[in-house]
Amino acid sequence: MSSVRPAVARVFARLALAAMLAAPVAGCFQPMYADRGDGSPTLRDKLAAVTVPPLDVPNGSRNARIGVEIRNALMFKMYGSATGAPPLYSLALNINSSRSSLIVDPNTTLPTIENYGIDANYRLTEIATGKVVMTGSTFSRVEYDVPGQTQRFARTRAGRDAEDRAAQEIAENINTRLASFFYAGI
Repeated sequence: MSSVRPAVARVFARLALAAMLAAPVAGCFQPMYADRGDGSPTLRDKLAAVTVPPLDVPNGSRNARIGVEIRNALMFKMYGSATGAPPLYSLALNINSSRSSLIVDPNTTLPTIENYGIDANYRLTEIATGKVVMTGSTFSRVEYDVPGQTQRFARTRAGRDAEDRAAQEIAENINTRLASFFYAGI
């Protein structure tokens, strides 16, 4: 019985020490999207002030469709359905896409698994001054199965799904970097 009390006391002492060490840093956390309360624009307001012009790619090309997917996903992530805020920044995008075969069927020499990739460069420009305030690049690689030779629709659909997943990932990466940039403050 006497050996139980020191064990309980040690556990209690460790918990108290952990609480004392954690208490000073507990106030350091601040949610990114929370209102700061000092009257400064919120992160949502700053993201809503970014306009994303259409990509400069030939109409009807595969990159044109992917560019529209990235642009739409970015605009939805930045300001959802809210519109009407005057744009203060312009986000220019440049994308390159690639497709490569990862596994090839030795009997038919046709790919069975392919890798689809998008490399994107972006530039955030302040509209009033024309000053580039942020540049960056990101990439996305997704794999997809290529069904047999007779399933042309499934093959096309799998490729398009891979393009859409890669576009969503690119948009998420850029949105996260923009949010971090605006949260850090300009």
